[in-house]
Amino acid sequence: MHFFKNRPLRTPLHVGSVRLYVTSSKTKMANAVFCSKQCLRASRTKVLQSWFHSSAGLQTGSAPHSRFFPPAEGVMLPAGSFNNKVAFITGGGTGLGRAMTTVLSQLGAQCVIASRKLDVLQQTAEEITSQTGNEVHAVQCDVRDPRDVSHCVDQMVSLTGLPDMIINNAAGNFISPTERLSPNGWKSITDIVLNGTAFVTLELGKRLIQNQKGASFLAITTIYAESGSGFVVPSASAKAGVEALYKSLAAEWGRYGHRFNVIQPGPIRTKGAFSRLDPTGTFEKTTIDRIPTGRLGKPAELANLAAYLSSDYATWMSGAVIRFDGGEFVLMAGEFNELRRVTPDQWNMLETMIRSTKGS
Repeated sequence: MHFFKNRPLRTPLHVGSVRLYVTSSKTKMANAVFCSKQCLRASRTKVLQSWFHSSAGLQTGSAPHSRFFPPAEGVMLPAGSFNNKVAFITGGGTGLGRAMTTVLSQLGAQCVIASRKLDVLQQTAEEITSQTGNEVHAVQCDVRDPRDVSHCVDQMVSLTGLPDMIINNAAGNFISPTERLSPNGWKSITDIVLNGTAFVTLELGKRLIQNQKGASFLAITTIYAESGSGFVVPSASAKAGVEALYKSLAAEWGRYGHRFNVIQPGPIRTKGAFSRLDPTGTFEKTTIDRIPTGRLGKPAELANLAAYLSSDYATWMSGAVIRFDGGEFVLMAGEFNELRRVTPDQWNMLETMIRSTKGS
C-alpha cells in the first residue's frame, strides 16, 4: 500500500475486524491510518477462512436488537381484496410460493399453482383450500418446456379463465465453485429461472393481449441479481436476466394493461432453498450478523409484499425492483460498515489519535 511506503510500522492494532496502523517519525508524532479496501478485503478473507471453525459461537436465530423489528405475519390487505380475481403462481406448492398462495387465497383469490411435482401441488392445494375456503387448483407444469407451459395454460383457462395476477416464483439453485460447473449444471438452473419465467410470461402475455385483458406480473429474484455472486453464478445470471425481462416489458406492455414488478428477497428460511444452499446450517448463523435488522425474513412477510404489488392498491407501480432483505445488501456494500464492530472505548482512543494527526 503506497501510503505506508518508507514509513516504519509498529505492530498493527486490531479493532474489531479493522486494523489500525500506528506510524512513528523523527518528530515522534503518532499518526493513525485506516486501511481501506485492502485491509477490509483481508479481514473478510480471514472471516471466510475460519467460517466453519467459528460458527459455533455465533448468534443463531436472531440478534438481540431484532426485538425492534418483530415480524408481523398476519394478512396485511383488507379482506376480499382479491375477490373475483384469479392468480397463477409457479412453484406454488412449497416455500415462498405456498406462502404467497395462502395469502392470496385468504384475500379471496382463486389460485392456480403449478410445478413439476403434482402430488406436492395437490396436497398444498387441498390444505390451503381447507384453510381459506377458496378453491386452489393444482396443475402440473414443467416451465422449462414451452409446450408444457402452453398445455398448463390451457388447463388453467378451462378451470378459471385467464389470470389477473401472475407470479413467477419457480426457481432452482445450488452452491458450487464455478470451475466445477458442467454445462448441464448451468443449463439446469438457467432453464428453470430465466427460460421458465420467459416461457410463462410470453405464453400468458400473448393470450392476455389477444383477449384485451390487463394483468399484474411479479417475479421473485434475489439481491445478488443486482450485484452478482460467486458460487451461485448460474442463478445470479438467470435472475439478472429475469429482472431485465420484466423491466423491458414494463416499458413495452403497459399499453396492453400489464404491470411488471420484481421482489429481491434476502435470506428467508424455507426448507427447499436452505437444504441446497446451507446444508450444514453454517450460512444461517453467519448471515444474521450481516443483517442490520438482526434476523431472517419470514415467508409471510414476503407474501404480504407480493399481495400488495399484485393488488389494485399498486396499479401505479410498474418496472419496480424492490429489495426486501432487512438491510443486508447495503451493509455488505458499504466499504467501512465493518467499523460497526468498534466499541465506544476504542472510538475514544481512535478519535484522540486522529485529532493528533497532522499533515497528510
